[in-house]
Amino acid sequence: MTTLQVAVIGSGPAGLYTAEALIKQSAAADPPVSVRVDVIDRLVTPYGLVRYGVAPDHPSIKSIAEYLRTVLEHPDVRFLGGVHLGEDVTREDLLASYDAVVYATGAMRDRRMGIPGEDLPGSYAATDFVNWYCGHPDMDMDTFALDAESVAVIGVGNVAVDVARILARDPAELRPTDVPQPVLETLMASKVRDVHVIGRRGPAQAKFTTKELRELGELSGVDIIVDPAEIDSVEADPAGLSGLAAEADRRVRGNLTVIRGWADRPLAGDVRRLTVRFWLRPSAIEGTERVSGLTVERTRLDETGVLTGTGELETVPVQMVLRSVGYQSVPLPGVPFDPGTATVPNSEGRVIGPDGAPLPGEYVAGWLKRGPTGVIGTNKSDAAGSVRSLLADLAAGGPGEPRDTGRPGLADLLAARGVAPVSYADWLRVERAEAELAGQLGRGARVKLASREALESVCRPPAS
Repeated sequence: MTTLQVAVIGSGPAGLYTAEALIKQSAAADPPVSVRVDVIDRLVTPYGLVRYGVAPDHPSIKSIAEYLRTVLEHPDVRFLGGVHLGEDVTREDLLASYDAVVYATGAMRDRRMGIPGEDLPGSYAATDFVNWYCGHPDMDMDTFALDAESVAVIGVGNVAVDVARILARDPAELRPTDVPQPVLETLMASKVRDVHVIGRRGPAQAKFTTKELRELGELSGVDIIVDPAEIDSVEADPAGLSGLAAEADRRVRGNLTVIRGWADRPLAGDVRRLTVRFWLRPSAIEGTERVSGLTVERTRLDETGVLTGTGELETVPVQMVLRSVGYQSVPLPGVPFDPGTATVPNSEGRVIGPDGAPLPGEYVAGWLKRGPTGVIGTNKSDAAGSVRSLLADLAAGGPGEPRDTGRPGLADLLAARGVAPVSYADWLRVERAEAELAGQLGRGARVKLASREALESVCRPPAS
């Protein structure tokens, strides 16, 4: 029986769920199909968003890595870390080396707001802040000094809630987590006392989940401030669309209950304050040499639900702005990409070429396929759908059919170029080093190695 050789680009949830689906669906096929999967990532560490996107104070979500670990430990799955598509290998190299390639690199870039002052010092993408506190090797640990007393977080999704929570939380509570030591020290010295979470629409249109929202209200030493007039505003929502949304959606009802509870809560005069604002659209970030304020415009929904500005302006005195208004995927070298949707054009996971026809042997999964929607678990069913397309093409003798053996192997190609991939065994050395570091610091089960140099030195120790 010919063995199907598949490359999965990206070792985050979408990529590893794809590898899992390939193993399970190929075994269940009639007749069964033998498959070998190479999971390729530009980073030397696997797990993508689970390692570098989930806040350190959310260990229950981070435990998804334990499930994904079982995928990497399957005998027919191989991890090739530190291999960068576009630098170490090309799309053409992959297509020559494998029967099929599945792109699953996620969405790594924040959307911009497109307002004056967005590039001032002190104005950042929320993903940069998330990458920083998660210890992403692309980030310099000195990027954030947290010397601002007042910070605006633009957006009302779960990422914005995570960012606000990390800024407002007593940093001593993060000691048992895996947050990198330089980040913990910066948080301990933080001057941030006021955090403003700002949404363009009302609470009924916010994207956060009730569980995430409720956690904000449980922070010790933090007063939460909400203006009741911004919760149930007839002026902002004359057609009553928020009420209709609450009737139709249990999550919306739960969110409104939590937020109304905050509005009724007396202030305790705590050390830090978290102010949640609605119906405000950023129009400019103020400042000359660095951020000194955020000007926002009052908004409303017209009778058809379209958001419009009222012309009423307000300037919030802040010294730092973090925008969290959505993610975008970035193009992969040589791979078709639709800049309008920031996705790879596809039909049920089959990559579509310029002529509208599926490209033989090329597939896509995750946010790169559908856009940044759903939660981590959504990628499982999404990946399964793309794999069904891949195996259906194989069974039909169409795109994805195993080609003759004897084609060049990726390992030989990388060796010829002097590229040494990081294996799963190499990655396990990082896990052990992080556990040892936690023991040395007297902190929890593990502390992340934050710098690229530290990770490389453990993954690729110098030959003795």
